[in-house]
Amino acid sequence: MLYNLLYPLGTEYIVFNVFRYITFRSVWALVTALLIGILIGPRFIGWLRRIKCGQQIHEDVKAHQCKAGTPTMGGLLIAFSVTISVILWGDLHNSYLWMTLFVFLGFAGVGFLDDFMKVSHKHNKGLSARAKFCGQLAVAGIVMLFLVAEPAYSTRLAFPFFKALDPDLGYLYIPFAMFVMVGASNAVNLTDGLDGLAIGPMIVATLVFAVYIYVTGHVKFAQYLQVQHVPGVGEVTVFCGALAGAGLAFLWFNAYPAQVFMGDVGSLGLGGVLGFLAVLCKQELLLPIVGGLFVMETLSVILQVGYFKWTGGKRIFRMAPLHHHYEMKGVPESKIIIRFWILSIMFGLIALSALKLR
Repeated sequence: MLYNLLYPLGTEYIVFNVFRYITFRSVWALVTALLIGILIGPRFIGWLRRIKCGQQIHEDVKAHQCKAGTPTMGGLLIAFSVTISVILWGDLHNSYLWMTLFVFLGFAGVGFLDDFMKVSHKHNKGLSARAKFCGQLAVAGIVMLFLVAEPAYSTRLAFPFFKALDPDLGYLYIPFAMFVMVGASNAVNLTDGLDGLAIGPMIVATLVFAVYIYVTGHVKFAQYLQVQHVPGVGEVTVFCGALAGAGLAFLWFNAYPAQVFMGDVGSLGLGGVLGFLAVLCKQELLLPIVGGLFVMETLSVILQVGYFKWTGGKRIFRMAPLHHHYEMKGVPESKIIIRFWILSIMFGLIALSALKLR
């Protein structure tokens, strides 16, 4: 909104020309979302307590029973901060920006329904797995129909570290991109099991994709670094800035010991938009590296379930996802969180190195 209102005044007042720069608006989108989240956070958490919106803890996770009743659905705070910041600092005529916001709020909406059912029924079971999956597919499918209709967008698949390889998937690209979004959404959801565990790596991944989004939308940088150029997509860097700022604000209250949990409204929304960011900047195959921690957590669940069924009751880990395994080994929660954050930073740096490697 500020861009659309003030940038045209740059012809008369040179100071307003600063709004043309995506980097300037992205930084201020981050600061705005951070301040909004921190300032309204205490009132928001108090409101969740008043309406008795408390977390239901699964009976199998006995170490977390002391956290029962902690306010959940904190993802609403992230969604509000991001939306206000994007509307303030983004170019509201940019279709990619609106698509990104749609994916974020759409996946968050599915998570909201799941959380609402859990809270209203006072039980840890919300939407059925099928209903949740169908909701995610619907959001992903709708946005992909709009995305592939963009003349500047390509259905070619880029291979990190092998930039000359970019096969055109054609119509197969739509289900592939939907799989990326839904998979990322569920991976972040599985990781959200300790205080600050999911939001820390999410902030790192968002900042990494902010770089890729900016490069993809900048014709000179894209040519120099040999990545696919998508005109106009650079504006989504503003969204990335807002998301990073909102994530930091949420971490302010979600850090151990947490005052609020993000709930599925947060984890599904964050994961879904993370997958869409990878799709937008044509780095779908880089996502498993950027979100390496989320992949680790997801694989631990897949391996545990598969091995359990195959052997008739034996387990690889003491408990899945992976962070619960270390909890049951006696590693303090805060130490697990910090170590997993360090791993996420390492994955992010490896992903950034792919920009220069041919």
